[in-house]
Amino acid sequence: MADAAGDLQRDGLSAHIAVEAPVAVSLLAGIAFGAWRLRTMLADARRRDAALAAASGALGEVIRAHFAQWGLTAAEADVALFALKGCDVAEIARLRSTAAGTVRAQLARAYAKAGVGSRAALVSLFIEDLLSGVPAPQRSARLDQHQAK
Repeated sequence: MADAAGDLQRDGLSAHIAVEAPVAVSLLAGIAFGAWRLRTMLADARRRDAALAAASGALGEVIRAHFAQWGLTAAEADVALFALKGCDVAEIARLRSTAAGTVRAQLARAYAKAGVGSRAALVSLFIEDLLSGVPAPQRSARLDQHQAK
């Protein structure tokens, strides 16, 4: 832009300026558009991060609500949470510094209290809650009604 302005001042309007000025204006417009687009992309990323944090918090709330409603002990809740995170019995035992048999027993009690027979079934309870949008206590009441049938 400065070069085009200098050429215009020195030489007046010429064919060179007629080509250079629109190119310079287009470059400035491209910079402005790029800056605007970058700003909107950063805003979108912040919104997605916030939504992900909210979803993570929502899942945590759903898990805690279910664990409380099922009456899981602290140890049962710990092993159930590790199971939900995908840890196997050996990993959970190592992380909790307990025997694998103890972890298996705690998982069995947690599954029984939840009314499921496997890790996959436990996981599906929470996924169903998140997909249905039903708050955990209401969902648990519906589960209790369904299991009573």
